[in-house]
Amino acid sequence: MTLKNPAALEFLLSRRSRPAKTLVSPPPTRDELIPLLTAAARSPDHGKLEPWRFIVIKKTAMPRLADLTERRGIALGKSPEDIAKARNQFDLGQLAVAVIEVQKPSPKIPQIEQTYSAGAVCLALLNAALAAGWGANWLSGWQSHDREFCECGLGLASNERIAGLIHIATEGTTPPERPRPDLVSITEWVTE
Repeated sequence: MTLKNPAALEFLLSRRSRPAKTLVSPPPTRDELIPLLTAAARSPDHGKLEPWRFIVIKKTAMPRLADLTERRGIALGKSPEDIAKARNQFDLGQLAVAVIEVQKPSPKIPQIEQTYSAGAVCLALLNAALAAGWGANWLSGWQSHDREFCECGLGLASNERIAGLIHIATEGTTPPERPRPDLVSITEWVTE
């Protein structure tokens, strides 16, 4: 029987992402980040394919990715506002972990389940960072879906894509609580 963990449930009931723009130095060290990555790697993974991997983006790499975002935005005809918003996560970033979905051939595990597993890793990493006392936010943006950004910026292969960019650093300011979904309107109970 699984033991109850009221503290973990209370954390999940009150967890709140911290906007990436409010995260400040210092970010976690390598030694502080390893337990967070270990926790994320315990996510559901049908068939034990490990259809994901991590790329740790340190502050020193952020300017290169910000510049690439701007170049790609111009090439794609994005508005100056869209470019500035996309670039901002790298201009302000202290540390981010790119969770990379790695599609693997499998006769048993559909690709969509591999995608779900990569998403679960993103949420697990986000929650592990928050539980460890860091500020954290899961971002993506149009550049995360641009093949040239993925290949030139992070060296992704053709069977890989960015599932999420998890920014982790020290919380600068605590954001106000935001409205949550109305559970009654989104829940259906099947009784027969």
